[in-house]
Amino acid sequence: MPLTSAHAPRLVSTADVPTRGESGPAGRTSRSDVTRPRTPSVLYPSRSTTAPAALAADVLRIVSDSRTPVFVTVHAGGRIRYGYWRPVDSTTGKGGCYVALPTGVCEELRSGGRIAWGEPLTDPSKTTRRVRPARTPTRAGREEGSAA
Repeated sequence: MPLTSAHAPRLVSTADVPTRGESGPAGRTSRSDVTRPRTPSVLYPSRSTTAPAALAADVLRIVSDSRTPVFVTVHAGGRIRYGYWRPVDSTTGKGGCYVALPTGVCEELRSGGRIAWGEPLTDPSKTTRRVRPARTPTRAGREEGSAA
């Protein structure tokens, strides 16, 4: 296909680009003039409108389901990500992808003793562990396995 003017790259000289504070060709100021908040909570607000208690219950339900293995990956830089594989649902045709769980909720459950990490599988750039519900301690006066 021959290169036409419609397909040719557009070369822009630095004279065409407005500097900070100048107006561009359409009378608009450049994007660098727009002051944006720098905090992640304002830049990336939570997409969930679900109450935190309901999120924690959902995460605990997913982790407790033995058919859904949940893993935590700790990257070399310290970033932590919880997630699981969602199989394809034959009725809706949705799924077949990895799903990330909310890290803040998972960390709260872990610090509260509700979930626990398994044995590590270490790569050069990350460590992956299985996430399971924490075992509940047996009550005093009862032996494990007794029906009383």
